[in-house]
Amino acid sequence: MHSSHPFRRRTLLALAGASLGAAALGVRAQNGTPLRVILPVGAGSGADTIVRSTQTALVRSLGGQPVVMENLPGAGGITGTQMLVKAPADGNTIAFISNNHAVNPSVFKKLPYDSLADITPLSIVGGSPFVLVVHPKVAARNARELQALMKARPGDLNYASSGNGTIFHLAAEVFLDAAGTTARHIPYKGVGQMVVDLLSGQVDFGVIAVGTAQAHLKSGALRAIGIMGRERVASLPDVPTVAEQGFPGVDIAGWVAAIGPKGMPPAQVRRLHDGIATAFADPEVKAGFARRDEYTVLNSPEAAAQFLRSEQERFARLVKKANVTLE
Repeated sequence: MHSSHPFRRRTLLALAGASLGAAALGVRAQNGTPLRVILPVGAGSGADTIVRSTQTALVRSLGGQPVVMENLPGAGGITGTQMLVKAPADGNTIAFISNNHAVNPSVFKKLPYDSLADITPLSIVGGSPFVLVVHPKVAARNARELQALMKARPGDLNYASSGNGTIFHLAAEVFLDAAGTTARHIPYKGVGQMVVDLLSGQVDFGVIAVGTAQAHLKSGALRAIGIMGRERVASLPDVPTVAEQGFPGVDIAGWVAAIGPKGMPPAQVRRLHDGIATAFADPEVKAGFARRDEYTVLNSPEAAAQFLRSEQERFARLVKKANVTLE
């Protein structure tokens, strides 16, 4: 399995002409029409935080074009993505999708769109590491202890996810598969309620983005068991990866991609790609990323298309191996 951070610390050097191209096209091409940005994720999720942190910089990099962001969560991102694929390919509607987009074809029998053919990839903009957390009532301080607890009390513990078939469902199942254990799955409609019930102890454990977990780990409301990717993270230097605790097959992290509807004119693809790349490279935006241990990628539309295809294939293998099914 390849690294969960295939692009970590590799930011595009080809941003030189981006701001010029974006500003020139931004004012001329859109005539004041707002850019509608669909977020097929819940408010407050890692992907939502990443994208919303760039809104001001995105308006600037698009030459003053207004940017309207809209959360349309539901069905693992299918609800919002369906709105995106139905939108006119005029460069005035884009979406920022997460891993769920690449997981969905493997867990849903039928999708209302083709996850690769019905979109225009613009860029993999970045992402966030995931952390396996438990409520403090759970008598486990690391991955081995959590494994032992589940083996001693089979079927007793439960875990939360942001919904059936979502990346957090898959991530938890990847750990359970590696540990050779089982736990009851409690799916929620988004990250918000999932975290609320983790904090209250309604559920025992779950996988969430590091940025979402930071304050709760600091306050002691949650306990970190391990980082789900290949590398430790700067804000939690003493938290080992799950892989280094004896589960080398565990390697999963979050990413966010910018996409448009299929058939977008090349000039609009270039305008939006360059505007997005410039916004995400903004110093203030990058400082926020660093605080939340997020990373930037900012690759080309062609590289983004290739990545989305390879991730869809990778998640298909993970779904099969972890035997993830929809209840």
